[in-house]
Amino acid sequence: MARRRDDEGGEERARPGRRGGTALTGRAAILAVVMCAIALSLAYPVREYVAQRQEIAQLKQQERVARREVAQLEERKRQLGDKSYIEREAKRRLHYCMPGERCYIVLDGGGGERQQSKPADATRKEPWYVTLWRSVQEADRPR
Repeated sequence: MARRRDDEGGEERARPGRRGGTALTGRAAILAVVMCAIALSLAYPVREYVAQRQEIAQLKQQERVARREVAQLEERKRQLGDKSYIEREAKRRLHYCMPGERCYIVLDGGGGERQQSKPADATRKEPWYVTLWRSVQEADRPR
């Protein structure tokens, strides 16, 4: 039994109905329930806050990528608006010649010889529908 000190005499008296000091009191139980309720009520908002921060970071990254792409497209638009760039690309890619110019196409020396050395049948591949029809005919034959 737990003993209690008397205020006047300093003498300890036994309190009826109390057990050892290690027992969980009602106040401690209520405090534990309140703390759990607070923790549970804060868990969802904190989780949502973290999720929203991650989403904001992801959207900022997407915005940076989109801005970079817009800058590249604006540069490309500026290039395509330049007449000299268009002429240069037409000459380089399409081998166009301006009136009055003399244009040459230089072939490497080995290209023509390699094409002549191969048989004509080896380079020619049958169309897909011929292969398909042949497989259908093969499937119909009795074994």
